[in-house]
Amino acid sequence: RRSSDLDAILVGDSLGMVVAGDADTLRVSLDQMEYHTRIVAKGVQKALLMSDLPFGSYEQSPAQALASATRLMKAGADIVKLEGGEAMVETVAYLSARAVPVCAHIGLTPQYVRQFGGFKRQGKTPEAAARLLQDAIAFAEAGARIVLMEAIPSPLASEITQNIAVPTIGIGAGPGTD
Repeated sequence: RRSSDLDAILVGDSLGMVVAGDADTLRVSLDQMEYHTRIVAKGVQKALLMSDLPFGSYEQSPAQALASATRLMKAGADIVKLEGGEAMVETVAYLSARAVPVCAHIGLTPQYVRQFGGFKRQGKTPEAAARLLQDAIAFAEAGARIVLMEAIPSPLASEITQNIAVPTIGIGAGPGTD
């Protein structure tokens, strides 16, 4: 498809798996994300260009996240995506207060694959579902522009979508997202 036909384009750290043949996304560097974002941005006509903050480029501090996000935005990203739950809410607020639009990624977050013991569906227990709902609400309140939910039960994705005021995107989360 032509980029003029798309609403959004994601330059994902999944390029480590898809392009480089890695087993996960953890080896992708900020330099690689910046390069690929710059190349894709050249072909984008009107779509929102989202770029992943790769593992190790934002977790240390909100200031580190801002420095990394700045590089991706200067390369052409309109919005940056980061993964995580409660521990990343402060970072989302920090970035949002500094003119950096953020997409918060919850559920199956590939950068946490080793913590999860593999690429496994999330939010299956009532406790895990409640935690994901709280994370989504906290991210929206902190200024996230979009919440992306991956590999969570469809009813949970619908519930989250109904309880936050920002758009939602689903990857394996059923039809109840925006």
